[in-house]
Amino acid sequence: MFQVLSTPWIVALFALWFYFLYTSYKGQPKGLWALAVANTGERFGYYTMLAVFVMFLQANFNFDAGTAGFIYSSFLMLVYFLPLFGGMLADKFGYSKMVTIGIFIMFAGYLVLSIPLGSNLVAMIAMGASLLLVSLGTGLFKGNLQVMVGDLYNQKEYADKRDSGFSLFYMAINVGALFAPTAAIKVREWAMTALNASEGDSYHYAFAVACASLIFSIAVYYLCRPTFKHVITSNKKEDKKAAEVVDNLSPAETKERIICLCLVFAVVIFFWMAFHQNGLTLTYFARDYTATASSGVESMMFDVRNLLAVIFIVYGLFGIFQQKGMTRNVAVLMLLGGAAFLAFSYNDVADSTKLNPEIFQQFNACFVVLLTPVSIALFSALNKKGKEPSAPMKIGMGMLVAAVAYLLMTMGSMGLPAPEVDAAGNPLHMADATPNLLVSTYLILTFAELLLSPIGISFVTKVAPPKYKGMMMGGWFVATAIGNFLVSIPGFLWGNDLSLVWGVLMVICLVAAAFIFSILKRLQKVA
Repeated sequence: MFQVLSTPWIVALFALWFYFLYTSYKGQPKGLWALAVANTGERFGYYTMLAVFVMFLQANFNFDAGTAGFIYSSFLMLVYFLPLFGGMLADKFGYSKMVTIGIFIMFAGYLVLSIPLGSNLVAMIAMGASLLLVSLGTGLFKGNLQVMVGDLYNQKEYADKRDSGFSLFYMAINVGALFAPTAAIKVREWAMTALNASEGDSYHYAFAVACASLIFSIAVYYLCRPTFKHVITSNKKEDKKAAEVVDNLSPAETKERIICLCLVFAVVIFFWMAFHQNGLTLTYFARDYTATASSGVESMMFDVRNLLAVIFIVYGLFGIFQQKGMTRNVAVLMLLGGAAFLAFSYNDVADSTKLNPEIFQQFNACFVVLLTPVSIALFSALNKKGKEPSAPMKIGMGMLVAAVAYLLMTMGSMGLPAPEVDAAGNPLHMADATPNLLVSTYLILTFAELLLSPIGISFVTKVAPPKYKGMMMGGWFVATAIGNFLVSIPGFLWGNDLSLVWGVLMVICLVAAAFIFSILKRLQKVA
């Protein structure tokens, strides 16, 4: 009975949650929510594809871990490198126009990827073409949409809400990423059972989910345009003249801002190299070293509905203490509804829950959503006391926290044997480590991400010279692209002692933190 009622129950709580968010953060520009929801749909499709991509490469094409990792990291590099050119085009032709073109190109890429073509040369060429289309479309869409979000805060009444606005934007788009691993697993299972698809072909049905999510995104973007129409740009002479009026920086000031941003980009490279191991070595660890089943209370966290219930409880608690009137009443309903859902879910828990390797990727998105109100409340309190760390300081702190995550993985991997494969080259399951090791690592990495990613993007939109803001946002993504390409290095190390894999990542994070702290004063002058 509970299984039948659980879906409408969650939908009702979701509606309350969105109402709570909208009324709790009234000071934010309305366009923020429209652009965030449009990006949520795109991110849902992207992370559904990414959750199973490495395993698809190995299952469908029989690539080894190093080769699969190289293709994975090369794709990520393109996804984050091409926004540089997308930003340059947007500076010339308009951000909204590039966003629209990008989303249609992405749709074409996912459509090709969703067609089961087997494992022959034609299938490999089609896969490569689809990855190029997705990368190109993302390059036009992702960075330019975030520039538009930044432009919402150019008005004086919103200027002091820029960091919190980007944190909310970042939280909202991670709602899409939260559901992605579960969607990939369920669609694959449905394809194999209902359609008798092979394991290799089942992945294509998961990729097709991205096509549907993009239809949702473009619908939201166009239906809600009135809320952000004042930041839609075009290639008109009056737009160029307006930009020249706003850009009153001297050549020396412009140069210094660009240099400071490039220094930050250098640090960002190594963060994303460490962070995006979630789709590579951390997924390998989930497959080869982590228990394949869970039971009792522990197993409840692998059902995304239970994670949502915890999110509703946390937001409900914040609302009870921070809000008044109807919003507080909604917070009470969220708290009680989430708690009741968990109680019924516990009574209905299975004796054993199968753990798919890709399911662990849901925790990063979950923790982003869960911790965002904590982060905003903490830094808002510090801001009122005049003690809030600067954006560059937060970025440095994020690198230190990321190092702690890989210290935990190093300690948790002590005594485990090196990875091995069987005679056919298939990876062997080497141990049954507790799932809590990976979950804890994702929690710590999420703390690091919240200190670095939304704050870094906000920093770029604030510091970038107006006439180069598209290109500078593209520069942020280029740094991310280089970091994503370097993701493959630990993938090639896979097969050695695990302490080497995690130790390399830990040292890299520490060195990057030391670098940004050494130039902190220079960065704070332009912040």
